[in-house]
Amino acid sequence: MKLLEGKNALITGASKGIGRSIALKYAENGANVAFTYLSSVEKGEALVKELEAFGVKAKGYRSDASDFKAAEELINNMVADFGSLDVLINNAGITRDNLLMRMSEEHWDEIMNVNLKSCFNTVKASSRTLMKQRGGSIINMSSVVGVKGNPGQANYAASKAGIIGFSKSVALELGSRGIRSNVIAPGFIETEMTDALDEKTVQGWRDAIPLKRGGQPEDVADACVFLGSDMSSYITGQVLQVDGGMLT
Repeated sequence: MKLLEGKNALITGASKGIGRSIALKYAENGANVAFTYLSSVEKGEALVKELEAFGVKAKGYRSDASDFKAAEELINNMVADFGSLDVLINNAGITRDNLLMRMSEEHWDEIMNVNLKSCFNTVKASSRTLMKQRGGSIINMSSVVGVKGNPGQANYAASKAGIIGFSKSVALELGSRGIRSNVIAPGFIETEMTDALDEKTVQGWRDAIPLKRGGQPEDVADACVFLGSDMSSYITGQVLQVDGGMLT
């Protein structure tokens, strides 16, 4: 039995990195997958083909979750195309790192819109559908930086901490309707973004982690499978750190 057999999932920001890995793990576990992308149409189309190879329904939507109306339209279209929304994963996110003294207002606002407001937009837009269904799993992607803070990332840390407070409130508000809301806080995950970094720096980070390695996108995707599946049916309002013990 596949853990997500017959469930319909929507993943934002899935054309690369962690989002792409989640989409593939979901399809592998029997879920039909809707996903959003912003820039590369080619990557979006290629991912649809990869997902369909698992024998599930897949569709990509070019949509900006940080736009309130676009998010509403996205949810409506996804539910019309798939029939229901069982798992919503807010994965879309960006960084605009700088020390507070040098941080522009524009970079603060951009991070809040893309990382935090997008969660509000999609959860609000899908809440009516989820309440009617009397069930569903919301998974919002935070970061260990949202738990602990990080110099040079005041904007990013604030947005990711905001996601935690938002998700816990949603868990309390919607729990009576059978809707669960949880957070995943990844640590140092090795993706295309980290490939560009100096190997010595990266190794230094690995050495500081109790499990002595960086995480893989699949490590985060596995946690998403668990929280999206019925195996976690009594878990809500939680923050699951996928960080190799980094914050222990």
